[in-house]
Amino acid sequence: MKLHNSTAEFLVPDRVQLEKALKRTTHMSIGTHPDDLEIMAFDGILKCYKKSEDWFFGVIVTNGAGSARIGKYKDFSDLKMQAVRKMEQKKAAVIGEFGALVLLDYTSAEAKDPNNSEIIKELSNLISFSKPDILYTHNLADKHESHLGVAVKTILAIRLLDKELRPKKVYGCEVWRDLDWMLDSEKVSFDVSENPDLANDLISVYDSQISGGKRYDLAAIGRRYANATYSSAHSADQAKSIICAMDLTPLILDDHIDISSFIISHIIRFLDSVSKKIDDLL
Repeated sequence: MKLHNSTAEFLVPDRVQLEKALKRTTHMSIGTHPDDLEIMAFDGILKCYKKSEDWFFGVIVTNGAGSARIGKYKDFSDLKMQAVRKMEQKKAAVIGEFGALVLLDYTSAEAKDPNNSEIIKELSNLISFSKPDILYTHNLADKHESHLGVAVKTILAIRLLDKELRPKKVYGCEVWRDLDWMLDSEKVSFDVSENPDLANDLISVYDSQISGGKRYDLAAIGRRYANATYSSAHSADQAKSIICAMDLTPLILDDHIDISSFIISHIIRFLDSVSKKIDDLL
């Protein structure tokens, strides 16, 4: 497949032919930066790990140039940091035994630009070609603008496709805002308790972020443990590690649903729930 940016690249860890690698995809994730897949889409990575019938395809939209950096990375230029983060993402893809990885190498500004249709078209082509059953991206309440840009573009990309080419399920997952605030009846909870060593190994790859001033290794795993314990106040833990997500599938089943109104309705239902519980106690 021809990619838009000359600096974009594919990686197939098991070195099968690219077309075959993409067409075997069952689970796909579209993330903004190197390390987003390992944080938000570990459910998909885990479901495909060492499976012969299920394969994970990871898509990274931006080059990751703007990351925080201190210590040994404090003097790294954006260009040098991009190279390091690409290398780390490729290493994670090998450790996680991805079916394929693509680094699209757009800038964060391009990801946030509502007039940038090239990313939408490229994502649409990748989804159409690989035909995943399950797709993970960022949640629509994420506080990182680049993440929101990619989440919105992912939905718009799917909407370009005929219904039969669309994923069966699309999930918006946690990175720069967790989803414990959502109503339990509407929240998707992925039990990712299996293989904690893999979970740690994948996130620990990103030394440029961890040593560079962001302890994603502790934060991502800690959030999953917290989700498991705080998921229910009146029963013993049913899982050791949980990733929460919002089901974005309605947005690809009905193209007329307004994306902004969709997430606002979730927030309003949460507000109403909190208000009612307080009022019941007054």
